[in-house]
Amino acid sequence: MIIVGIDPALVITGYGVVQVKGTSLSLIEAGIIQTSAKETTAKRLNKIYQGVLKLINDTHADCLVLEKIYSHYKHPATACILGQARGVICLAAATKGIALFEYGATRIKKAIVGKGLASKSLVQAMVAHTLGLKTLPAYMDVTDALAMAIAHNYISRSKI
Repeated sequence: MIIVGIDPALVITGYGVVQVKGTSLSLIEAGIIQTSAKETTAKRLNKIYQGVLKLINDTHADCLVLEKIYSHYKHPATACILGQARGVICLAAATKGIALFEYGATRIKKAIVGKGLASKSLVQAMVAHTLGLKTLPAYMDVTDALAMAIAHNYISRSKI
């Protein structure tokens, strides 16, 4: 099974693709889809959409995983922008006919580390260890995306 994790944002959308063979996980690809603030929102969202479509096609993904949306009441505009990016990613999954899964941040952390309130650095270390990475991803968005893909594998195999 090939799982794509995506950490959406309008500026930098991180992605991580893992392959599951039996009980082993391996990294297929990881990176970012980056847009420029100089572009219109419509062009930026299209770039994310097209990038995710290409990623699904190139990796022959079986499913896509996103973190459930969370926003602080003091920052409603951030939630709207994030919602737009998530929307085009959901559309890409639907267009390609692949399953879409969403988990809360604490559920992902619990699956990866065993504690729902684990620090980002601990999650990052466990992602690197699980995938046998010699260096950490340059962007935390990529680490978060990989964590989502890994967590989905664990969660779908057992009820954590």
